[in-house]
Amino acid sequence: MAKDAAPRRFAAQNRRARHDYLIESTLETGLQLTGTEVKSLREGRASIAEAYAGEKNGELYLLNAHIPEYPASRFNHEPRRPRKLLVHKREMRKLLGAVTREGKTLVPLSIYFNKRGRAKLDLALASGKHKADKRAAIKERDWKREQARLMRGKG
Repeated sequence: MAKDAAPRRFAAQNRRARHDYLIESTLETGLQLTGTEVKSLREGRASIAEAYAGEKNGELYLLNAHIPEYPASRFNHEPRRPRKLLVHKREMRKLLGAVTREGKTLVPLSIYFNKRGRAKLDLALASGKHKADKRAAIKERDWKREQARLMRGKG
């Protein structure tokens, strides 16, 4: 991590994504949000566990993400509304091409606030893992943990 980079303040994380999908590349995108959505995100009450990104009217949208209503407001938003992702057209075409041609999925990994206070989304281009791949990943993780334990015991 760079010296001048501020630590990310996560509003929501999709911890299950790295277990269920093989992540090929990630992209930082902006989100078009309303004021009450930003307030709810700052409280850390959002959930992106079932969310995914897809095309709608020639634009890229975050679908099925749950950002609950802000309790102290009369002018609230719909919790599961589609939210527009702010990406360059070239990047959008590249991502959508991979989704249609190769059967990949666009999975949100996390929503966080950058050092300027803007809400950003880490979007991953991923392919689904099979059950055997998941088992192999668990076995590898357990073996690494055991190696670390053994090395601590010797040193």
